[in-house]
Amino acid sequence: MKTIRIGNGCGFWGDSIDAPKRLVRAGKLDYLTLEYLAELTMSILTRQKQKNPQAGFAHDFLTVLRSLVPELIQQPHLKIITNAGGMNPKSCAEQALALLQENNCPRAVGVLSGDDILPHLDQFHAAGEHFTNLDDGSPFESISGRIVSANAYLGAPPIAKILQAGAEIVITGRVADASLCLAPAAHEFGWGWQDWDRLAAGIVAGHLIECGAQATGGLWCNFQEISDFTNIGYPLAELSENGELIITKPEGSGGAVNTETIAEQLLYEVFDPEQYVTPDLIADFSSVRLCQNGNNRVSVLNTRGLPATSTYKVSMAYHDGYQASSTLVILGPEVTAKARLTGQLILDRLKSAGFEFQRTHIEVLGAGDSVPGTLVAGKPVDAVLHCRTRP
Repeated sequence: MKTIRIGNGCGFWGDSIDAPKRLVRAGKLDYLTLEYLAELTMSILTRQKQKNPQAGFAHDFLTVLRSLVPELIQQPHLKIITNAGGMNPKSCAEQALALLQENNCPRAVGVLSGDDILPHLDQFHAAGEHFTNLDDGSPFESISGRIVSANAYLGAPPIAKILQAGAEIVITGRVADASLCLAPAAHEFGWGWQDWDRLAAGIVAGHLIECGAQATGGLWCNFQEISDFTNIGYPLAELSENGELIITKPEGSGGAVNTETIAEQLLYEVFDPEQYVTPDLIADFSSVRLCQNGNNRVSVLNTRGLPATSTYKVSMAYHDGYQASSTLVILGPEVTAKARLTGQLILDRLKSAGFEFQRTHIEVLGAGDSVPGTLVAGKPVDAVLHCRTRP
């Protein structure tokens, strides 16, 4: 039975630059995925592209790609799939291709665009698409004159088509994170796009590895049991044609892969475990069973999928004035009350000076304000870290 190994070496824009290289060297991968995008990231990339038409993508990818050139030469079978294209996948691909050519590392580079629907918003809205806010139900009209970006979350089928056309590196704009992993599995195994249970295995695999080291101990409640966080291994998925899935990490790397670390990541950023909605299908996480399958190996069993919805999710960014924040360290007795008084004093002085605010927020880190309702007596649940070095 055919099995492929997909490793994810990046969980966010600004993640470890060295992690992809370490993963490729030790992971024996068929595919490397690199996940850079969040909603805030898209807003930042939009602003960059406004200033420079050639910008608007996760520039870290070029640094990573350059570091991978020796590995790509030694491992010609290795393919890369990334959403580093952000708001400008074409420019990202052009610069990546130039980098590869300069380093005598020829690769076929494919580009996926089409997620940017900003030019068509009025047309879609006039045709009956309401674009109602998923969080609070507010209408599209409340922000329609201030929108600066609008991107639909695309899925795995177009990525699979690009791979089928011969691409060895695929650069996309906004796609669903887990689809980066599902696409190569569907391509390699020839899964049909209505084979819901096996597709669900690909989505679960993608969801488990998409945030990088979170699945290998970064979120673990028993993190004290990990002896080596510095060299933490990034996750990889062993996916088989029948939908069997094992999550592991490179041998000898730090961190941990066990049923706890995987269960924690499985429920990360999940609203309804029975209906994890993606562009490709709805995955039922409540059916999933986890089983320790050796040292740092967890089998993920019994995945179930349901048909996809008829619509795509769209992320929009819009102008909404300005935001300012400040952090101040407060010391001494009754420090929580003193900190709250200081925060209110600052706001009152600003208001008396003529400033008007739409919203204000005072948060005392160390007093439990960041996670209200969970403070245990004598055990603070938030903290401020101040790290200083002198060369």
